[in-house]
Amino acid sequence: MSAANSDHSPDSHDVDHLGHEAHNHGSFKSYMIGFVLSVILTAIPFALVMTGVLPTQATALIVMGFAVVQIVVHMIYFLHMNSKSEGGWTMLALIFTIIVVVIALSGSLWVMYHLNTNMMPTHDMTQMVG
Repeated sequence: MSAANSDHSPDSHDVDHLGHEAHNHGSFKSYMIGFVLSVILTAIPFALVMTGVLPTQATALIVMGFAVVQIVVHMIYFLHMNSKSEGGWTMLALIFTIIVVVIALSGSLWVMYHLNTNMMPTHDMTQMVG
């Protein structure tokens, strides 16, 4: 058996991967766009918190909104996630993960709210006779 016909020759390795989808690892330009967007999406909430120009609840909602946008930026520009990568399986796994997290968080908040409402009675302390 010669090296040219062997399954482990360097040429056969290249041929095996010709049919596979090419992986896009991004360009310098796409990494710089992602970096600049990340810096902007970090600086704005930081400035809002440090200056205190908005009420606390509004600031918290805006910071959370910027956090969600920054997650999307990181997934697109740094993790190279799109509907075409890995035949769409990475996007499907991400969607499933998001659904599970939303169900777990909303269910936990719902349970904690109702436990607090039902377990903590509101007593009028003035009616208690000592």
